[in-house]
Amino acid sequence: MSILVVGSVALDSIKTPFGEKKDILGGSATYFSYSASFFTDVNLVAVIGSDFPKGHLELLKSRNINLDGLKTTDGQTFRWSGSYEYDMNEAKTLSTCLNVFETFKPEIPDSYKNIEYVFLANIDPDLQLDVLSQIKKPKLIAADSMNLWVKIKKQSLLKLLAKIDILFINDGEARLLTEQPSLIKAGRIILDYGLKYVVIKKGEHGSMLFSKDGFFSAPAYPLEDVFDPTGAGDTYAGGFFGYLARQNKKLTEYDLRKAVIYGSVMASFNVEDFSLERMKRLHPAEIETRYKKFKEITHFR
Repeated sequence: MSILVVGSVALDSIKTPFGEKKDILGGSATYFSYSASFFTDVNLVAVIGSDFPKGHLELLKSRNINLDGLKTTDGQTFRWSGSYEYDMNEAKTLSTCLNVFETFKPEIPDSYKNIEYVFLANIDPDLQLDVLSQIKKPKLIAADSMNLWVKIKKQSLLKLLAKIDILFINDGEARLLTEQPSLIKAGRIILDYGLKYVVIKKGEHGSMLFSKDGFFSAPAYPLEDVFDPTGAGDTYAGGFFGYLARQNKKLTEYDLRKAVIYGSVMASFNVEDFSLERMKRLHPAEIETRYKKFKEITHFR
């Protein structure tokens, strides 16, 4: 089944110990969409400025990502710049220029309103709630968030969590949201906000899946070279949610655990180069090969 994703499309400038790139393709919805497109069709809702390179649009279309919901507005595209030191788990933000994204109010095209799998990428929780009011009969809803919304819009975020099925959140955000140092306690508390599943991302240390019926923890796929971790969490979510949408059935605990691994596999490819450069070279057979390798290196008896 196809996916509806609402979020940001941006131009990033990034510096890591392994290089520096300016005005490269980024944004939460971009990374999610490209990753999920390896599993199912994706329908994107976002806003860009009149300066957005046409080549980037062609790249997204080449993955059969539907851009009917991508609005072009006079002005500059959302821009973010950041840098990483050798500990690449956290970026240092150098500048954020919202530009046309500052007044973004998602309008869901009629052709998208019956889509059953909905992913709300990291935007204002009030906007995420507004998106849900425009969707007719969603089957599975997931969302991502960030520490800013926990700090300034916690009540709106809690209202959102009561209406969705899956939350993706990183370890620092989980601790901030619950005021708990233990991630195990934090995950359980967040579940009680009304969710079916909670995924806590821990960067190079893997991720944790919480549900009413169980708990699952997996490492990140081990890599010798990480060039740019930007968008890794969104790529993870795209692989995770894309795999679930492809199943299009009542989900089992086993399905969710496989989704965790597919999410980690997709993120591992993304960080091997800047922006989507590695993903552009990715073939489906590589995904399955790495999935099998992941299973092999984590199996024991």
